[in-house]
Amino acid sequence: MLPDAVHNVTAVVPLLMVSNIERSLAFYVDGLGFTVENRWMPQGRLRWCWMSLGGAALMLQEAVDSTCGAGVPGSGVALYLQCSDALAIYRQAAARGVDALHQPQVGNSAWEVFFADPDGYRINFSSPTDLPEETRLSDLADRLTARETTQ
Repeated sequence: MLPDAVHNVTAVVPLLMVSNIERSLAFYVDGLGFTVENRWMPQGRLRWCWMSLGGAALMLQEAVDSTCGAGVPGSGVALYLQCSDALAIYRQAAARGVDALHQPQVGNSAWEVFFADPDGYRINFSSPTDLPEETRLSDLADRLTARETTQ
C-alpha cells in the first residue's frame, strides 16, 4: 500500500542555480550560518550541496551550460524562511559582515529581514511580532534613546 501523500511529503527544498558555488557557500555558511549536510564533488570539484539552518533546507548547484536553462540566476525567486527571531538572524549576519538589503521592518505582523545572495536571490527571514505595521528597527532604538534621556 502506498503512503498517503499528505503524510508522506515532509518538506520542499529549493534548488538554486548559482554562478560560483564557493562564493555562494561563503554567503550562506559563513554569513548566514547554514551548515552543509551533503555535497557532490565530481573530479574533486564542488558542484552541488545541501545545506540546513534550523528546520529549513536549501540546495545550491553551480550552473554550467547544460544546467543554466533560460533563466538568469536570482531572477524571479525569493525565499522566505520563517523563524522565531528574525532580528537575531539580522544581528548575527551583520556581525559576520553580511548586510541586509535595508533595515528590518514589520510587515504582515512579522519582522522582515531581507538579504540578497551573490547571485541576487532574495533571502527573507520572518518572525511574528505584535508591533505596528511598518515599524523599523531604528524606530525602536529611537524610542529607547528617548526614554533613557528623560529618566
